[in-house]
Amino acid sequence: MKRIATAFLLTLAGPAAAAPLCDDLGFAGLLASCNRGDPIELTLASGEPLGEDRTLQSGAYYKLRITADGSAELALSGPDFFRAIWINEIVIDQIEIRPMAVDSLEFDAAGTAEISFIAIKPGSHTLRIPGSTGDAQSVTFNIQ
Repeated sequence: MKRIATAFLLTLAGPAAAAPLCDDLGFAGLLASCNRGDPIELTLASGEPLGEDRTLQSGAYYKLRITADGSAELALSGPDFFRAIWINEIVIDQIEIRPMAVDSLEFDAAGTAEISFIAIKPGSHTLRIPGSTGDAQSVTFNIQ
């Protein structure tokens, strides 16, 4: 009877969507190479689309590379997204920054910032160019 009740509860809970991408994380834990999702590329350029919406796995490690072409002073804001992830580091010109929290990034000139993170909080989270209204000026991350 106990087994049937446990099986029933597991059926209600559904699949474990927050599981990492690999079974044996080893010494590195969630930062293990087997737990890495595909790299994400975004381009900040005046009047150009930011990037495509992505689906991320909760518990998986990702690298988000943001490249500004220098065509305008542009920012990328997404407090909801930044609070749904754990940031390992932000790398700008080979300088590693380990922040407690981030609200936005602003590019005054051409350059690249790379954010390595673990997706945590399931839901739909958006990064947007502040003040923009077009759908192409934002990207949504669906964390499962």
